[in-house]
Amino acid sequence: MATVDFITPVVDDARLWGRIAAANAASDVYAMGGRPLFALNVVGWNAAELPVALLDEVLAGAAEAALDGGWVVAGGHTVDDPEPKFGQAVIGEVHPDRILSNAGVRAGQSLVLTKALGVGVVATAIKRGRAPAAVVEAAVASMTRLNAQAAAAALTAGATGATDVTGFGLLGHLRKLAEASRVDAEIDAAAVPLLPGARELAGAGMVPGGTARNLEWVRPRLDVGGVDDVTVTLLADAQTSGGLLFGAPAAAAVAAVEGLRQTGHDAAVIGTVTDGAGRIRLRPSPRSAAR
Repeated sequence: MATVDFITPVVDDARLWGRIAAANAASDVYAMGGRPLFALNVVGWNAAELPVALLDEVLAGAAEAALDGGWVVAGGHTVDDPEPKFGQAVIGEVHPDRILSNAGVRAGQSLVLTKALGVGVVATAIKRGRAPAAVVEAAVASMTRLNAQAAAAALTAGATGATDVTGFGLLGHLRKLAEASRVDAEIDAAAVPLLPGARELAGAGMVPGGTARNLEWVRPRLDVGGVDDVTVTLLADAQTSGGLLFGAPAAAAVAAVEGLRQTGHDAAVIGTVTDGAGRIRLRPSPRSAAR
């Protein structure tokens, strides 16, 4: 399998940006149940304004992510760009009998989300100088975490379908998953994990344009069910290096969440899958016991 992704800076630290971008690029491989083998760096750099030493830090961060994930950085390509961008083209492998696709979720399964939401809101707050240090730290920890353990947990749980949650937000990726799998999804909005401070920042207007576009795109397929506007916005928040969303039998989904939480993942069972044609229903119920 082959995938490519690159991003503009989401944090001020160049090494952390490189690490986040590499983790983000490898996420599609993990979402298919695979493992990355090697990657090529993809760089857009304004050499007239940004020192090469800064790029060295970006590449060093990406190398750290690759070392953690066990893939080899085999080279790459750089172009002049007025706005810096960095990412990787990643090649991975997966057993043909264990491929997870976004068309594989089945009615009767539970839905598991393996990372908290709110990265887009926090990144916007960082750009506006409004993000508290502890909130930034939690967001960076989430974005730099690889989805390797999440992918392994999904396979162990007998998952039949999965996606990573990135630019389209939870609701956008769930719409794609539900439509491709020809099912409906019901989400317990109170069970969805959120990064510390994300709700407060969203309520203060720290919402990226991509999040608003995500919500506009998903609304024709969405029944908000009385869930408040800030929560709905966070469910559509555009993520960078977000977690996996997968469907698995109910008991196995709970076991997967318990195992992931023991390894530091803010995972949760967030809903159920029913027969249908791609609609999403939200319910503002009490927090799930799986949280």
